[in-house]
Amino acid sequence: MDEGQSAWLDGELAACSLADERLTKRLRKLLGQVGGAMGQSLPFACQDWANAKAAYRFLSNDRVNEADILAGHFQSTRDRAGAAEGLIFVLHDTTEFTYQREAPEAIGITKRVNSGRDKAGRVRSHTVCGILMHSSLALTPEGVPLGLAAVKVWTRQKFKGTAALKKKVNPTRVPIEKKESIRWLDNLTQSTELLGGAGRCVHIGDRESDIYELFCLAHDLGTHFVLRTCVNRRAGDGDHTVADEMDEVAAKKRLLLMCGTTTVILTRRS
Repeated sequence: MDEGQSAWLDGELAACSLADERLTKRLRKLLGQVGGAMGQSLPFACQDWANAKAAYRFLSNDRVNEADILAGHFQSTRDRAGAAEGLIFVLHDTTEFTYQREAPEAIGITKRVNSGRDKAGRVRSHTVCGILMHSSLALTPEGVPLGLAAVKVWTRQKFKGTAALKKKVNPTRVPIEKKESIRWLDNLTQSTELLGGAGRCVHIGDRESDIYELFCLAHDLGTHFVLRTCVNRRAGDGDHTVADEMDEVAAKKRLLLMCGTTTVILTRRS
């Protein structure tokens, strides 16, 4: 590990306080090993069995949790955001980590997918197991990443698609607190509080973030959002829709933001 990487690790872990100093040292070493072998398995990154065993022991330690591990990074994100000028874009999205396991219930379920048809023509399906992570990445308008501002990780014990659920319940009758969609509100709140200056934050989401409660929360927090609409809601006095109103407003400025494989077009209107 060179001096630059070492200094970066020290900065990311400065605000990280684990239950034991030895755990903090192990976390630092593990981050250095994984950072030097991105995309590789843990045993490959650790290079030998002793280090791999120590890594697995660290990850299974009851005194270590994701909040403790991420505390230092969140503080570093706050510091970088404080030093940046102008707007801060916060990109929200959900990622699935899938694994092959004979017993999916041991790790959790992400979804069920179509496996094609059997010889009799019957549709087959199989369970995909793994974990889900909803993350909020802060970056500058120029595309410079500042770090994660919020992370929520969870698993499912069972899963039914939206179409199947609608046969039994009306989703609009279920409180947002009882839906997985609450993650959008939780991350909006956490990231806005972490970054400070709600007025300079612009939260960006795909059509899954088209949630009325999210609009209300953003208004209460005094922050901004840009999203891809899923529902053509009523606007104004209720005599027209959002699409009708947007069609009548001329675009003043278009800003193209590239972040990895994500392209976001922000349109400033009169």
